[in-house]
Amino acid sequence: MAGVAPPEGGGGIRSVLTMGSLVSPSGNEVLSQLPRVHFPEIDGKIVGLYFAANWYPKCEAFTPVLAAAYQHLKERGAGFEVVLVSCDEDRPSFERFHRTMPWLAVPFGDLQCKKRLSERFQVEGIPRLVVLAPDGEVIHPDAADLVHRYGERAFPFTAARVADLEADDQRKYASQTLEKLFSINGKEYVNSGNKQVPISSLVGKTVGLYFSAHQCVPCMKFTAKLAAIYSSLKGKAEDFEIVYVPMDKEEDGYLRSCSDMPWLALPYDGAPSRELARYFDVREIPTLVVVGPDGKTVTRDGRNLVNLYFDMAFPFTDAKIRLLQEAEDEAAKDYPQSLRHRGHRHELNIVSEKSGGGPYICCECEEQGLGWAYQCIACGYEIHLRCGQNTEGGSAGTG
Repeated sequence: MAGVAPPEGGGGIRSVLTMGSLVSPSGNEVLSQLPRVHFPEIDGKIVGLYFAANWYPKCEAFTPVLAAAYQHLKERGAGFEVVLVSCDEDRPSFERFHRTMPWLAVPFGDLQCKKRLSERFQVEGIPRLVVLAPDGEVIHPDAADLVHRYGERAFPFTAARVADLEADDQRKYASQTLEKLFSINGKEYVNSGNKQVPISSLVGKTVGLYFSAHQCVPCMKFTAKLAAIYSSLKGKAEDFEIVYVPMDKEEDGYLRSCSDMPWLALPYDGAPSRELARYFDVREIPTLVVVGPDGKTVTRDGRNLVNLYFDMAFPFTDAKIRLLQEAEDEAAKDYPQSLRHRGHRHELNIVSEKSGGGPYICCECEEQGLGWAYQCIACGYEIHLRCGQNTEGGSAGTG
């Protein structure tokens, strides 16, 4: 694989994992048969080196996804093992994190081994899953994305397997309909309070699939905004509906979420929600996927489009977003080139996507921004144009 150093000499997987022992989740050491490194648990198997840390939310989120795939592969006798290479800063954090995993780990105190592995595989970000063949050759330099998207189906992580999975995805996307999307739950209805609404009644509408969960702070904030936009579009008699796809871990959370939402919801059942999340490659919540009247995916970026354009984003098509961007470009001509803002001590200058602007989180309203902004280049402080004009304390500069 390009960008990854080749194995140092022969010896297969033993040339990579040269430590004298591995640690089980219970804390017991699994000793090698010295002087040759040999671990019966991993010898002759495909091995994933899992670089992760307890303190990083993305690792915390990915670990159960990897664990589920790992358990399925173990049940199949697929010959796959995982070894944790911890990036934790102290032993209690390492031990606490490792106890959530069913696989072995490089001992926390073996700093030399962890450093060597990180350097060998050029690990610069986590979570990272380096997949090795039994002979120590790299099968995939980072299969975390594949596990997110495909779970255990990604095994054995080869280029041929990935090509097959991606081709299968393309076939599914090409033949996608609303009925097929919802068919995975085995039910032909969604819930509206105590009533059941046939999925067939949604065909021909623009439908938002809202992946969210109770007691998720970003979800609660976005749900309130989305509810206002939903009400506005309903008031305009637009053919728009939203279906809640629950990411709740418990049914009580699901019921509480439903009580806060004025739209439809999938019945509570973890499997269909997980399948839809995997199908649309949902990595974080809240996420709003928009499906068009023809049943095809319009955008997976509905959350950001709602934050940027409110109800004007409807029907979320590329053509509509281009019109909004053109209107924003035109409106920006009337904004002052610089201003002072109460939230920052330096003067802010107007920027566009072509002059240094890009995706950002507005420091005033804490919502997504893209392109046009008032920006302090020195400090990285950015706000929406509207937040610069609409808040008390914003004043035009002299530039």
